[in-house]
Amino acid sequence: MFKEYPSRRQFLNFGKLSLLFLLNSCSNSLRKIKISFQSSFYPKSLKDTFPSIWIQENIKFSNHDLEKNKIKLSKSDFVLINDGWLDNINFVDFQNINNLFSNNLLDNRSKDLLKSFKEYQREKLFPIGVIPYAVIIKNNKDLLHDASKSWDFLLAKKLKGKIILPQSPRITISISKKISAKDSLSQLKAQAMLFEDKNSINWLINSNASVAIIPFSLCEKYLRYDSRLSIVFPSNGVPLMWNFLLTKSKNNNTILIDWIRSLEKRATIDDLANQGWYLPFANEYSQNKYNIKIENNNHGPSKKCWDNSWSFPPLNSLEKFNLENLWNQSLTP
Repeated sequence: MFKEYPSRRQFLNFGKLSLLFLLNSCSNSLRKIKISFQSSFYPKSLKDTFPSIWIQENIKFSNHDLEKNKIKLSKSDFVLINDGWLDNINFVDFQNINNLFSNNLLDNRSKDLLKSFKEYQREKLFPIGVIPYAVIIKNNKDLLHDASKSWDFLLAKKLKGKIILPQSPRITISISKKISAKDSLSQLKAQAMLFEDKNSINWLINSNASVAIIPFSLCEKYLRYDSRLSIVFPSNGVPLMWNFLLTKSKNNNTILIDWIRSLEKRATIDDLANQGWYLPFANEYSQNKYNIKIENNNHGPSKKCWDNSWSFPPLNSLEKFNLENLWNQSLTP
């Protein structure tokens, strides 16, 4: 305490200390903003857009890590998650998010998908990116023409036991329905070497596998340096993986909105699309990425492929039961 009135120098020093304390408090508050996501599934170009003050928390979405996830998610402000893991989210824990943005920000594709969710879920899910599945072919360029037309090529005899299929039965079943053959699911399962997602590209490169069906964002970097690999997007469509943003914080809306708006820069849109991540935004430049007319395009699906591609809306209990029965009743390789 000052004995009497503080001198001018004491007063200025006290002011400096107060200002430093205030700035430090603000800085610490901002640095507590945490975004959680499964890092290995997100392209570098997206992670590079995060403000430097955000703490990035890696979450491994798997049945073995559900309890750990609950703890991490409870301490997160924002969460990125793909549609395959939404059943593990407790929507009660999250705030409404779509009311933060104008109705014309999202494109019709994402709006249609949101309509398939219950209203209380729809209000809390913001579609932040869509990733098309790609067909990666190793050392079999003669397959490219047929693969670009339809999924029927997967039943070729020379691919017996040499195909890496997605780990999700729902995705594999959806692909089988695009194959014009009787008992297509049983035949497709009989062609599989294994069912894998995260490590499928490594299996393809380091085994005798010939084909893998992989989210585009997980494989595009390997195409740059491995000349054995070719990519194709069948013109009758591919499965789509949707990624959503959720928020638990009402206090950081301005920061969140600023980040979302920053993604609309042309350079950012280009970088994301080049790494297999497509923004479902209505602005013209984002939509141009869906309108490429050239088929067999190494940089992404053609417009025809996008038009024929499909998403995976939530399932009710009966639909889940029927899907499991269909999978289990089909012949196992």
